[in-house]
This record gives sequence, structure tokens and C-alpha cells, in this order.
Amino acid sequence: MANTFTQIHIQVIFAVKFRTALIGHEWEDDLYRYITGIIQNRNHKMLAINGMPDHIHVFFGMRPDQSLSELMQEIKIGSMNWINNSRYCKSKFYWQNGYSAFSYSKSHLGVVTKYIQNQKEHHRKKTFLEEYQMILEKFKIPYDERYIFKPLE
Repeated sequence: MANTFTQIHIQVIFAVKFRTALIGHEWEDDLYRYITGIIQNRNHKMLAINGMPDHIHVFFGMRPDQSLSELMQEIKIGSMNWINNSRYCKSKFYWQNGYSAFSYSKSHLGVVTKYIQNQKEHHRKKTFLEEYQMILEKFKIPYDERYIFKPLE
């Protein structure tokens, strides 16, 4: 749309169903490239993507011509089908319902990008659940314990 100028930076976090550690080290980079392709094909700008075997962080510049929920549906369904068609898992792969999304100003791009790039190091010190609750509290997002990601059993 003419005369529309935006600067929208979003970090999304989403998890494997039941937080099962199914994302294999040997194919995670291919998964990240696949998700990057979805984002770029919709004219959004990938800034960083990384994760752990049970969850992913995606940081991108978002264009306002698509809703976040539509984009997340494309990412989760498209990548789930890609994983299943590639037969990377012995059973059906599913993402957990929902996701979290957080917006950042341009001045935070470097810090958030570095944080996402260092996920594996970061999770040596902090669990996914600890990290997730910390982010929700940092952004002052109220949450119901019944609906937050549960610790692995």
C-alpha cells in the first residue's frame, strides 16, 4: 500500500507437541531454512532463527499485509508437513497448539538476535520453562499456570 511505512520486529516462540525433544541436530538447519523460506516468500525479513530439540525461536521483520496468526499457521503447518514428508521422526510430528509473540524496537535487534543465536549455550543454564516464564514476566504478560508449557515429565 502506498505511503505505508512500518518497522515491526517480532520474536515468536513455539514448541513441539508435549515438548518432546524431536527436532534432530542432523536436520535442524534444514528445518530452519525451510521456515526461513516461508517467511521470506511472504516478504517478511528473517533476522534470526534457532532453538532446541523441543522448541524454536524465530525473529523477523514483519510486513503488515499479513496477520501474525496467518503467518504462524503457515509456518507451523508447512514445517510440520515438511518434517513428516521427510520422515525425520519415527512417529507423526506435531507442533504444540499456540505460540508466543513479542515485539521489539530497532534498538533491541542486536541483543535479541544474539540471544536467539546462543540458544544452546543459554539452555545450559536455564530450562525452557524458566526462560519462557522469564520472558512473560519481563513483558508483564499475565498468564494462567494451567495454560503455560509444562515441565517435561
